[in-house]
Amino acid sequence: MSTAVALPTETRQIGCWDTGQPGPTLFVLAGIHGNEPAGVKACERVFARLEEQQPAVRGRFVALRGNRQALAEQCRFLARDLNRGWGHEAVERLRKLAEDERSPEDIEQLELLEKFVEVERSAAGPLLFVDLHTSSAEGSPFLCLADTIDNRRVGMSTGVPIILGIEETIEGASLEWFADRGIAGFAVEGGQHDSEEAIDNHEAVLWGLLNRLGILPEGFMDLTPHRERLVRAVGAAPAIVEIVHREVISPEDEFRMEPGYENFSPVAKGQLLATARHGEIRSPNACHVMLPLYQAQGDDGFFLARRVRGFWLWLAKWLRAMHLTGVLPLMPGIRRDPNDRDTLLVNEKVARWFVVEVFHLLGFRKATRKQGRLAFRRRNSRRENRRL
Repeated sequence: MSTAVALPTETRQIGCWDTGQPGPTLFVLAGIHGNEPAGVKACERVFARLEEQQPAVRGRFVALRGNRQALAEQCRFLARDLNRGWGHEAVERLRKLAEDERSPEDIEQLELLEKFVEVERSAAGPLLFVDLHTSSAEGSPFLCLADTIDNRRVGMSTGVPIILGIEETIEGASLEWFADRGIAGFAVEGGQHDSEEAIDNHEAVLWGLLNRLGILPEGFMDLTPHRERLVRAVGAAPAIVEIVHREVISPEDEFRMEPGYENFSPVAKGQLLATARHGEIRSPNACHVMLPLYQAQGDDGFFLARRVRGFWLWLAKWLRAMHLTGVLPLMPGIRRDPNDRDTLLVNEKVARWFVVEVFHLLGFRKATRKQGRLAFRRRNSRRENRRL
């Protein structure tokens, strides 16, 4: 029979439920931003029920606290955003820092890296990583994910709206570490920081995922109340949107978001969104506002997103099933990066029409510019054949 040890608040591990039976691993990170404790509280609720009812799960459920020091201080971070710097090069630089050069977040990240590696190496089946967040604005919960087939399939099963493309605008989020290893994963934005609803939403998503992955024994619990909760929380929000703009800010900008915006708020072209030292910031197109900033810390003023129609998702799945990615390097203006087989370089003067859209459909993300060309990197999917 499994045992779940109640751990002190300051410990890294929130809990681990594992009966020794092989199966999938649901690996959760909560509180990577210290002003977002809802995910931690939701995990504690789930582990409390597991402890009470002692189910013989198949696989395991592991949850960690992210930025423990910032959680104690109830602030987003102390020295730097812990949800940045998870790319390969940044991690290598971090490992080379002398101890007296490390910030509080550097120390947190190094400890988390050890745990990440430990969980990955010990996984006896498919592994799903989930990063729990909240936002300073109210509105529907949603998922942020890279558009791999596994991510999309599992993400859509939650019943929560999906945002695509945010990983192209934010470099070095914790999801990147797992994506580089072909591990499925996504972030869950549960709601407003201080709301009880955000805890409820996170808990509902966790129970749904434990059931979807087959970790819970059949008939362990009635998920209907959790599903109904998410339906109410989502309301009329679109099912899938794609990020088209990120408003990057710094303290010197004196950025101030206009009041009243929520996640998925529709805005018209030219509508006033915010003000800053340089003047008014208005929407360039009709779209939806995501993650409007109503807190002191943070370098994202807001995001803008457009609705993605179901046809394009179906087309993307069909194109990938046909393995058409191998055709791209044969097309005019496109060649493979000689130093990275997963990256394609595009000469925009030759390949001019719907370049970003086509690459997104085939599972690539816009990375950066290399050798004077636009670089697209294939979203790693080495583990997709393990079928979450």
